Amino acid sequence: MKGSSMNTHMGNIDIDNEVIAQYAGSVAVECFGIVGMAGVSMKDGLVKLLKLDSITRGIKVSLDNNKLVLDFHVIVAYGVSILTVTDNLISNVKYKVEEFTGIEIKKINIFVEGVRVID
Repeated sequence: MKGSSMNTHMGNIDIDNEVIAQYAGSVAVECFGIVGMAGVSMKDGLVKLLKLDSITRGIKVSLDNNKLVLDFHVIVAYGVSILTVTDNLISNVKYKVEEFTGIEIKKINIFVEGVRVID
């Protein structure tokens, strides 16, 4: 299992990176201005909007000195301020993921892969 672990007075807790990515992705798509997560094909360079069941493909979770580093590949809504949307995403994800996992977040990187018009 590739994941994050922490030691407590009762023993070790291991959290799979897939679990963290799933939770972070669900928090991200709830943020205003985020249309969804983006999947980037390395073969042809195409970007596509991921469905909710494959949301974790747009998120990379890694551990650096026992702190989480999250990379998000997102598609934002047309006509919204990207700076405002990404600030909102960072603050929501940082608060909720740290509360959920108990592991401090070192860095959140956001890659805006596209813009979509939403109804």
